[in-house]
Amino acid sequence: MRLLTIHAAVCLAALVCPVTFAEAASQPLTVRIGYLGYRPDPGPLLSNVIPEPEDAGLRGAELAVVDSNSTGRFLKHRYELEAATGETPEDLLVQAAQLHADGLRLFVVNAPANTLRQLAEALPDSLLLNSGSADDALRSQNCLANVLHTLPSRSMLADALGQFLAVRRWNRWLLIVGPTAEDQAYADALRRAAKRFGHRIVTEKPWSFDNDQRRSAQAEMPLFTQADEYDVVLVADERGDFGEYVPYHTWLPRPVAGTQGLTPTGWHKTVETYGAAQLQKRFEAHAGRWMNDRDFAAWLAVRSLAAAVTKLRADDATAIRALSLSDALPLDGFKGRKLSFRQWNGQLRQPIPLVHPRALVSNSPQEGFLHPTSELDTLGFDAAESRCRLDQKEF
Repeated sequence: MRLLTIHAAVCLAALVCPVTFAEAASQPLTVRIGYLGYRPDPGPLLSNVIPEPEDAGLRGAELAVVDSNSTGRFLKHRYELEAATGETPEDLLVQAAQLHADGLRLFVVNAPANTLRQLAEALPDSLLLNSGSADDALRSQNCLANVLHTLPSRSMLADALGQFLAVRRWNRWLLIVGPTAEDQAYADALRRAAKRFGHRIVTEKPWSFDNDQRRSAQAEMPLFTQADEYDVVLVADERGDFGEYVPYHTWLPRPVAGTQGLTPTGWHKTVETYGAAQLQKRFEAHAGRWMNDRDFAAWLAVRSLAAAVTKLRADDATAIRALSLSDALPLDGFKGRKLSFRQWNGQLRQPIPLVHPRALVSNSPQEGFLHPTSELDTLGFDAAESRCRLDQKEF
């Protein structure tokens, strides 16, 4: 009552009565979000038992819009998703430009790093949430002023695995690296994690078989994995060319981890605690399949936009970015902790599940790995390790 009296007095003095908070909250608001998807042709794969869904990412964004509308209706907020998927990067850029010309300024992007960079340059006044590229350079040295990241980086994944192996004292690694640029990038993240957490790479071997890889993987793997004593075999094979055939074929009877075996990932069907089981069920009902890490990253991207819109009562891209890079936007991601974006590089802090195909093994950060501000910052590039300072840049 006192607040209303003061408000009325101010209105009379100014002869103009501004909109009250209640009135502002009652104003209808339609929030349009673009989804931009491009996935390069991975080529023929050795292991195609569980192929990557063609709609990975998109279905997560769709579910997040449904979730956002179920809560936003109380504030008269309506969320709409406008999806564009391209056969080529150039095609996606054209479609993105069309959405931009139609007034969209908020985008969820599921695309490789190079395409994401092109989109960020082409849409400089828009906010892009990266749900498709784990590239470390985007978080450490070549940060884009108008891009935030909901997909974990490769270094976050490698650090999550490195912490778990340190707890188990599996400190001697045999590292097998595939031939692609993505495999090399994953291996770089593993090497960095080894240095951070006191591991030693006993032997590193490149996978260079170019004949029948299935036969090579099964027949040659025991001899290929001969090396000095090691505790665990680390695999960097993002496409799945050979990694699925490493377990149970190693020279020494040792566990396998990395891109195959025990795998760190942003999300997995075996994550069920902290309300995640309900999210999994709703996604399965919506998409007719399991939720993967791209789906979850896109879901988080849309939900983070909705959380910011709810707080701001507006859908301005600049204001959403500023709020996201502050400490005033904690997010719920069904991972047992409040999630938030790192101010220096725009990466979403989050625990990382460690899984094998049928079970959740652990979650990182592991107990005992401490940090002055947040234990989640023991995963990936901390402020002192990154050249990026997004909170000091404008877009």
